[in-house]
Amino acid sequence: MGKLLKGKGSVSIEDSLVNIEKELKSLDGFKSKTEKQLSLDDKRIRRSIQAVKVMRFNPFKGTGAGGNQSFASAFIDEEGNGVVISSLYSRDRISVFAKGLSSFNSEFELSDEEREVIKKAESSIK
Repeated sequence: MGKLLKGKGSVSIEDSLVNIEKELKSLDGFKSKTEKQLSLDDKRIRRSIQAVKVMRFNPFKGTGAGGNQSFASAFIDEEGNGVVISSLYSRDRISVFAKGLSSFNSEFELSDEEREVIKKAESSIK
């Protein structure tokens, strides 16, 4: 009987049940708060960058002008939203491009290298 009446000031079985009910309500409240927080965290994580891939290349094949100093980089979240940033390097100038991505596609024309780095980023997510 002593084990059954354990708790804060329990004198009877009824007191023990009341204390247990209070603790269960407290646990339910904690569980609800935790579930809400986990749901918010999950949504935030899905929108964060999940894949970063970089590819260096020579856009002037055969001429040697620029070597492999040009690059394409993809920064993509779980749903394929993000940006691809690329640069074309030559001895006399550097051009930098940023193209937004939605579902692994862009409204702007993509180079072969940009498409390839997006595919690599996508395959690392799935």
